[in-house]
Amino acid sequence: MQSTPDSGSRKLLSAVSHGSIFFNTLILAVGIPIVIYLVSDDTITKESAKEAINFHINMWFWYLVFGTLAWVLIGLPFLVILAIVNFVMPILAIIHSLTSDTVYRYPLILRLL
Repeated sequence: MQSTPDSGSRKLLSAVSHGSIFFNTLILAVGIPIVIYLVSDDTITKESAKEAINFHINMWFWYLVFGTLAWVLIGLPFLVILAIVNFVMPILAIIHSLTSDTVYRYPLILRLL
C-alpha cells in the first residue's frame, strides 16, 4: 500500500536526481536535477533535486580546491577521499530515496540553494 498516490514516481525522480552525478557530461549531470526541480510539483521531489544540486556544487568546489592543492602535493590524499565520497554518497542517497518517503540530506555540505 502506497502512502501517497504518487509515491512511486516520487521515489524514482528522487533517485534519478541523486544518481545523475554518475553521468560523465557535466551539463547533463547537473541538468537532470535542475529539470526535475523545475518540472516537479511534489515538495519531497523538489527537495531531493535541490539537495542533489547542492551536492554537485559542493563536489565541483572541493575538486577545484583539492586539484589546485595537488600541484603542491598536499591535495592528493584529499582528492582520493573526495573521489570515494563522490561515489559512495550518491549511492546511499539513491538507496534512501527508493526505500523511504523522506528527503536524503547529504552530511557536511553547504546548502547554497
